[in-house]
Amino acid sequence: MKMFNWFNRFVKDYEKPETYELLVTDTNGDKHSLAGLCASLAKEVVELKEKYSALLLDVTRLEGENIELTNCLYEVENRLQSQIDKIHPVTYNLTNYGLDK
Repeated sequence: MKMFNWFNRFVKDYEKPETYELLVTDTNGDKHSLAGLCASLAKEVVELKEKYSALLLDVTRLEGENIELTNCLYEVENRLQSQIDKIHPVTYNLTNYGLDK
């Protein structure tokens, strides 16, 4: 196909090696085993999952404490309002609101 001519020109001089090395070169030029890097990555993933689980437990605990604190604040507000009402009770003037015309 005409569309893939650029690809054919690109790989024309490529020679397939007899064996493949499972080494990766980093930016410093050091070579590392691909299997070792995968094992390290898997270990890091497990550690991150453990940290995530611990954080999730902490968030759940903090949400529970937040609910308890909110309930306590509502209770304090209600008690204060009750004491304020005892000191200065609310009076309603309903004399002008009747069914008589």
